[in-house]
Amino acid sequence: MPLQAKCMRIVKQVFDLFFCALMLMCAVDLPASAADYAGPLFDTHLHYNEEAWNGKVKAHPLSDVLARMKRNGVRAIVANSRPNDGTKLLVTSAQMQQAGVTVVPFIRLYRNRADYDNWFRDESIYELVQSELSQGSGGGVYQGIGEFHLYDSINANGPVVKKLMVLAEEKKLAILAHVNDTALDLLMANTPSKGQKTRMIWAHTGIDGTPVKRVEAMLIRYPLLVGELSYRPGLTCHSARGKVQLCPEWHALLTKFPTRFLIGSDTWINDRWQSYDTLMHDYRSWLGDLPPDVARQIAWDNAARLFGVPNPS
Repeated sequence: MPLQAKCMRIVKQVFDLFFCALMLMCAVDLPASAADYAGPLFDTHLHYNEEAWNGKVKAHPLSDVLARMKRNGVRAIVANSRPNDGTKLLVTSAQMQQAGVTVVPFIRLYRNRADYDNWFRDESIYELVQSELSQGSGGGVYQGIGEFHLYDSINANGPVVKKLMVLAEEKKLAILAHVNDTALDLLMANTPSKGQKTRMIWAHTGIDGTPVKRVEAMLIRYPLLVGELSYRPGLTCHSARGKVQLCPEWHALLTKFPTRFLIGSDTWINDRWQSYDTLMHDYRSWLGDLPPDVARQIAWDNAARLFGVPNPS
């Protein structure tokens, strides 16, 4: 075979190998989708408000909410409701107990929607908390206070807020607060330890889109602060395959601080109950992006350790 023909044949073979390699790279331009997280879930931000159980509009009786938890592998919840009757229904439910779903009760500060905007200066709210603590939830002691809102950061210095922050730290109660980072700093400043011994769950980890670097600084400043991830802007992205996955900066943060985050549904309106399956599916999807030990901590272990809940059988 002439030398020129041999050279052309070698060039063609090399090109064919290169082309095959290029096609293979294009076919796997992203890593194959990781398997969804398949372990237990701990829903740390669940409301069973009056409109969910009173049977008037799009109601969700106990049998319905329990079915949603069971089919999604939710084995424990932090319950807080407006009014607290909803939490007590969950705590005392024989159905919940038989299904093996642990209920961690919190005291909510709202008797009705009017309390949202005034609780921080209403002495009757402090009396409500004292009364609930003394009576219990009907199935054990309360383990926390909240969720509460502060739509104006300065209200973190309200007289009732200050008293409740002191009370919570003294009794080692967790706090579930829907606030921005400025209000969070003010809340921590109103505790005896200035936030060093405060068991704070930051609802939504800054629903206003607090920058990731600021979130990281807060985690470093307050050693017992944990972030709950429902409604968190910028947390997830959609891949080319349509899979819900963590955005890169959040993947990095959760991997760096695996013991400092929780998941939750925030069923504040009945439409969130309607979407419960989707919410839990999306959590399982992006948890699958993480190393298995990190995923398990965020999905279950962190909350279980915080509230002394044993692993499900």
